[in-house]
Amino acid sequence: MEIKETAIKDVKLIVPQVFGDHRGWFYESYNYEALKNGGIDTVFVQDNRSYSAKKGTLRGLHFQNGSAAQTKLLFCTRGEILDVAVDLRKGAPTYLQYVKVHLTAENHRMLFIPKGFAHGFLTLTDDVEVFYKVDGYYDRVQDRSIRFDDPQIGVDWGIDEPVLSEKDRTAPLLQDSDVSFRYGEIL
Repeated sequence: MEIKETAIKDVKLIVPQVFGDHRGWFYESYNYEALKNGGIDTVFVQDNRSYSAKKGTLRGLHFQNGSAAQTKLLFCTRGEILDVAVDLRKGAPTYLQYVKVHLTAENHRMLFIPKGFAHGFLTLTDDVEVFYKVDGYYDRVQDRSIRFDDPQIGVDWGIDEPVLSEKDRTAPLLQDSDVSFRYGEIL
């Protein structure tokens, strides 16, 4: 397992070693010791799966606020996505900067997103499944969204009219949200 830096040092791209032959392939999608040896010492408590039927479906930007903040380890198990992590930690040198990564079922890459970041993804194909591990349980009270097209953040999704849920369509702008992350205070 290779752990690569991204433009934001706390967000990591993980490239597993894939073993393939005429039958197919095999790889470790999670290995606590390998990640820990690479500087990622996170204990995950819940696995989530997301399915999107249509190309152009955009999910995000999502996060859980306060003490319910979650670290995520995410990968695409079917199709292709453009995965985005936005730094919402006030005072961070990378505040409001974001990382965009192309994840596919074929490249097997994973994105590690620490607490203090909003997350979203755009499906680049029909029939997409995304799998992710989180280190905290879902908390409906602390569940938050920010508009995917917030001009203060400025993510270039490469699409004008994505397929959105009602939650994402009506999400507030960052300036109207109650995001509570401060750099250095989130562990």
